[in-house]
Amino acid sequence: MDFSRTVLLIGAVLALSGVALGAFGAHALAALLSENNRVSTFELANRYQFYHALALLLLGVVVMFQSRAWVTIPVVFCLVAGVIVFSGSLYALALTNIRWLGAVTPVGGVLLLAGWAILSINLWRKGVANPD
Repeated sequence: MDFSRTVLLIGAVLALSGVALGAFGAHALAALLSENNRVSTFELANRYQFYHALALLLLGVVVMFQSRAWVTIPVVFCLVAGVIVFSGSLYALALTNIRWLGAVTPVGGVLLLAGWAILSINLWRKGVANPD
């Protein structure tokens, strides 16, 4: 499978699981999330998962039609790992109310920032500063 299709597949899986988790949280987990006072925590995890699923879908489409190599494996890795750690720790916190899980969340945030920073640097070096 080529890189663009891999990125598209990852984005689609994140979007699919985001819909499933959002629906599950709104219905089957509503009482637990309310009891834990973590509805907004769960929604934040879901929102960030969706933002990055859509971003990965867009990046996959760009890679499919764009010859510049500014969407790289480190960009995709950081965004995917960031979603897993950031959203995953917030989902776990919302469901278990184990507070130390909140200390893991910033690691995911740093990974997301790193992905966007690498993409920005790549765009500057390969896309904006040196157009074809």
